[in-house]
Amino acid sequence: MMNSSGAAAGETAAGAAMAEGAAGEGTAAGPAPRRGRRSGNSGAREQILAVARRRFLAEGYHAVTLRSVAAEAGVDLALVSYYFGSKKGLFGAALALTGNPAVLLAGALDGELETFPERALRLLIGVWDAPDSAGPLRAMIGGSALDPAVAQLVGEVVQREMVDLVAARLGGADARRRACLFGTQLAGLIMARYVLRLQPLAALPADEIARSYLPLLRQALWGRPGGPGGPGAPSGRRAGGGRL
Repeated sequence: MMNSSGAAAGETAAGAAMAEGAAGEGTAAGPAPRRGRRSGNSGAREQILAVARRRFLAEGYHAVTLRSVAAEAGVDLALVSYYFGSKKGLFGAALALTGNPAVLLAGALDGELETFPERALRLLIGVWDAPDSAGPLRAMIGGSALDPAVAQLVGEVVQREMVDLVAARLGGADARRRACLFGTQLAGLIMARYVLRLQPLAALPADEIARSYLPLLRQALWGRPGGPGGPGAPSGRRAGGGRL
């Protein structure tokens, strides 16, 4: 707890600077040490999660910021970043997601774009096949069906942290449409295999699902099952619309 308004303002400014990368800058003697209260502040992590969970559900994903959560929880902004890394990380922790699809998708986007559909599909299957991460995810989907506030929150996260992220990586005038079609294919797979448990899809091994779904995902992203530059690609152009 702060002892004065001046101390609070100074601490908030320091936290904001760290969140923007100041904490990661090194010196001649080596990397700068990480700042902010740590384990000595008993219960801080739980307090942050309680505030974040309530505010995400009440205000939606976009309106909530790490700074506003830190202020209400009475902790440094730096401490929120230390525990959760990012807004995506805080959201996943607040909803008790052991495997956070938004974080996994962001990781899958690293690397060659041509092989992105396979990376994304295998990560998705892996997190939903694992019992410790599938339970919270299934509960989140179930909550979306029962509670409009949860449905709106989940939809906003999918749009901003998944569809928009894929669209930015794709580029091109119709990137958002293609990214949305890609997400729709994955959402359909999740519903059929893990929520409705339709057979034989629910019992298929991951490799067989990949063989069946990868052409659909490539078709959604590039308008052809072979991927960018595959059979049927317009001569002299990339999938995103740029010249080769």
